[in-house]
Amino acid sequence: MSGWRTAFALTLAIAAVAAGALGPGAARAPADTTWLCRPGLSDQPCTPGLATTRFSPSGQILGTVTPAADRRAAADCFYVYPTVSDQPTVQATLSIDPEIRSIALYQAGRYSEHCRVFAPVYPQLTIAGLRASRENALRGARSAYRSVRSAWRTYLRRYNRGRPVVLLGHSQGTYMLTRLVREEIDPSRRRRGQLVSAILLGGGVTVRRGHDIGGSFRHIPACRAPRQTGCVIAYNTFDGPVPKNALFGRGGGRLDAALGIPQRGDDESLCTNPAALRGGAGALDTIFPSAPFAPGTLIATGIALLGLPLPTAPTPWLEIRGGYEGRCTTGGGASVLRITPRGGAPEPKPSPDPTWGLHLMDGNVALGDLVDLVGTQTRAFARRAR
Repeated sequence: MSGWRTAFALTLAIAAVAAGALGPGAARAPADTTWLCRPGLSDQPCTPGLATTRFSPSGQILGTVTPAADRRAAADCFYVYPTVSDQPTVQATLSIDPEIRSIALYQAGRYSEHCRVFAPVYPQLTIAGLRASRENALRGARSAYRSVRSAWRTYLRRYNRGRPVVLLGHSQGTYMLTRLVREEIDPSRRRRGQLVSAILLGGGVTVRRGHDIGGSFRHIPACRAPRQTGCVIAYNTFDGPVPKNALFGRGGGRLDAALGIPQRGDDESLCTNPAALRGGAGALDTIFPSAPFAPGTLIATGIALLGLPLPTAPTPWLEIRGGYEGRCTTGGGASVLRITPRGGAPEPKPSPDPTWGLHLMDGNVALGDLVDLVGTQTRAFARRAR
């Protein structure tokens, strides 16, 4: 267990340095893209069935529902997954290992209700790689980002055809996409015009203190209304006060420097509550797959440490509406999404320790709200484009 805690305690620093070390003069990107998910692939984790068993916060079955997937989805979702690889090398190969399939199901599969999901396999810094020397880690990070950027450009060239796009990322994936947005989307009026939204969770997206823009991006603001498009949703979840040495939730300093943003004392970590975009508290719609995360992997161990005894369900998904309340809070220089159990829902524990908060459930604690928001945004985008 100590290896797990030590390795993951380095994730934020390495991922952030990775994002900032990748300038325009980087070496040539890989020529080919290996896709974990894209339309036409068989046996992919991003197009599961949508049948869902609904539970009360205390665990009683309320019934089942099957959301109708939009067969003519007008938008695409481009997903970059977080640090998950258990491979023993500094960088992961392009092998589609069980933990990669599981994380894509957990974090991206549900969005197939409203969009075509594209997810590249990239040579990410593995959990083991986070303990590598700084030189080796930076070399691996540069390669990882070039691969993500190459996949993005391949997607635009071969598959996009002018379609609107939602970006999905978490943790290392969020850092990669934050850099991608800064270099490839934010400076371009054309690409900004295709952006439905960027859902960048568990990372270091910043804004100027008291504002909805600035910091990470010059032109792309925080989402503050359900029908707003061309905006960003970002948060880091915690169950209580944010420790002084927390790995997430504080903007400025080394995070801004790592992302290539001028360091300003008036920047703060962005928090957008998907259940209450304009501010205040909101009851969250929590959704998890009913299948356990890839057994025997380090991420599976981390999820178990959350202490959430999820009920079993005969459907691919289980949903707990209103079991948790979310509210963006500030204090001690941190800005985070504070999670509080309601109605008998189990109280999650920080994993792997308090400095992480509830990082390992960032993507699922409000997944229902996020998916519904993507549906609303894509419809609003389509209406404006007519």
